[in-house]
Amino acid sequence: MSLMSVLTDIFTWWNKATMGTRFALSRGGEFVGEDEFGNRYYRLPNDPKKNAAFGSERRWVVYSGYAEASAIPPGWHGWIHHTVSAPPANENYVPREWEKRHRDNKTGTVEAYRPQGSAFSTRKRPAATGDYKAWSPED
Repeated sequence: MSLMSVLTDIFTWWNKATMGTRFALSRGGEFVGEDEFGNRYYRLPNDPKKNAAFGSERRWVVYSGYAEASAIPPGWHGWIHHTVSAPPANENYVPREWEKRHRDNKTGTVEAYRPQGSAFSTRKRPAATGDYKAWSPED
């Protein structure tokens, strides 16, 4: 392991597991499964002493690369948020037709959505139609 790799592990939270997450894994984190993006899911078994601060089973994800919460697939999202009790790896989960595949968050990039009328849009704002009268204190 290179020095740069060690420093990246210590000082970044957005890239894979932090030192705190690794510590939690070493204290009894149980591997539950892996999704199609390579994200790995863990839980702390429901032990009242270990989970007293949480009130329920502690669950977390170690991202395979850049940590982006929207990269969790729908089936795993339900498990990580305690909506369902069984992880998708245990039930041969098949996404429903209305569940969309993950798309990267484009906010802050040139590919970000910029609606018509936005100050950052390349399109021209439509002209006022005359059906609006600005408020003034004299009225």
